[in-house]
Amino acid sequence: MAAERLGLGLAALGRPAYITAGREGDLGADRSVEAMRDRAATVLDAAWDAGVRYVDTARSYGRAEEFLAHWLERRPDVAADPSLVVASKWGYRYVGDWRTDAAVHETKDHSLAAFRRQLGESQDVLGDHLAVYQVHSVTPDSPVLDDTELLRALAAQRDRGLRIGLSTSGPRQADVVRTALDIAVDGEPLFTVVQATWNPVEPSAGPALAEAADAGWSVVVKEALANGRLAPGGDARAESVAAEVGVPLDQLALATALAQPWATRVLSGAVTAEQVLRGVGAVALELDEGVLAALSDLRQDPTTYWHERSTRAWH
Repeated sequence: MAAERLGLGLAALGRPAYITAGREGDLGADRSVEAMRDRAATVLDAAWDAGVRYVDTARSYGRAEEFLAHWLERRPDVAADPSLVVASKWGYRYVGDWRTDAAVHETKDHSLAAFRRQLGESQDVLGDHLAVYQVHSVTPDSPVLDDTELLRALAAQRDRGLRIGLSTSGPRQADVVRTALDIAVDGEPLFTVVQATWNPVEPSAGPALAEAADAGWSVVVKEALANGRLAPGGDARAESVAAEVGVPLDQLALATALAQPWATRVLSGAVTAEQVLRGVGAVALELDEGVLAALSDLRQDPTTYWHERSTRAWH
């Protein structure tokens, strides 16, 4: 099933505010818990029915884990299907109090105590469905890369069958991936999954992600739409390329990520059923070298890209 190369990320569905563009039009004014839970279920239904089998969430995505668990209760056929893969993340805590105007929406903590607390929370909500557990947004200064006690705690979960991974962010994603590739506990690699930002505007992690794939890791691409810059109505240059290909810009951006030979899966951040279906359409879209070359002209200096991302408003 071709759509299995797509995953559905719940970052934009589990909380009322996020940094992606176009939320006012996509979600409307009703961001109540009930409205967001129902929307998440609608999008999850559309994704599953289209063949998507990988769902990504995190402790910091508001109530996303809870919404996913609620949907699985409602869909026992999905809950019993062995092809479902549920991935979550620890290391950030949601503190936005379900407000779009909160001064702070999430806080970072990569300590051993945070891991133990959040692992228990994730397992309480997701139970045996939790298959992949990742450190959220690792940067070169994260203690998870050299804290022996924390690494051993992660390895203990690895040895119990939980797949351990990490997500990366910032201009030095490649450094993090290469450092993590060398981490072993009791002679066995600790990390076997990486979730990294890659898109035509910020492709700098690509070579390191290829190395991870060569080492047998699953490589999951996040932010393929550059938080809305590569969605319809986004970058004008990218829009012109999409118009030449004859597809919506978000479909083109996802297809570009899927075209990377090292990409195991590409996450869609869809918040409507229509966006899910456009993502599924990207799987079959074949891009020639001219299109890929034209998109490569969008490349931005990583430091600039991540600085601009850090200033995006939550809305």
